[in-house]
Amino acid sequence: MTETLKTLRWRRLERPFYSRDALEVAPELLGAFLVYKARAARIVEVEAYRGPSDLACHARAGLTPRTRTLLGPEAHAYVFCVYGMHLCFNVVCLGESAGHAVLLRAVEPTFGFPEGTRTDGPGLLTRAFDIGREVNGADLLGDTLYLASRTAPVALGQSPRVGVAYAGSYAEAPWRFFDTESRHVSRPPRSAVGLPKPSSSKRS
Repeated sequence: MTETLKTLRWRRLERPFYSRDALEVAPELLGAFLVYKARAARIVEVEAYRGPSDLACHARAGLTPRTRTLLGPEAHAYVFCVYGMHLCFNVVCLGESAGHAVLLRAVEPTFGFPEGTRTDGPGLLTRAFDIGREVNGADLLGDTLYLASRTAPVALGQSPRVGVAYAGSYAEAPWRFFDTESRHVSRPPRSAVGLPKPSSSKRS
């Protein structure tokens, strides 16, 4: 990859890109680049979350201190903590009060990272970029945090989302998108994708 921060800066995604349903934005983010400070990485795995009616989406709880950013204007970063230790980076979509967002689940390091840095999961991604809670609410059209458009086609894969079994039928919605040719895509256990799978073992 011969990209530089300077060339990526000229292809920055603008606000209208985010002013759409998360289900439209999510697959188009594959192959795009996340840029933060002096680091950049190619996005290879995402999940779409589609507002209050989506039982896997935080917006289902309405306006709370946690969801204020999610229910705010599009093209902003929504950062939250899971399991009390992992931060997740999302981009807010569609418009104010819509509650749509795309979770970035994995990226492929492009430049600015130490060799061997792992980015194949939401928590690993934020750790690699040194993204903290202070990024929550940041405008994605800034000078140090932005997304740049893809430079090559992506081999698109699709599945239900990860870790949302509590969402009932919404857990089976195929709203996770990934680059089938990237080794940096996360590898969640089968039991964590969509609804719990029945055991294949038989009792004698």
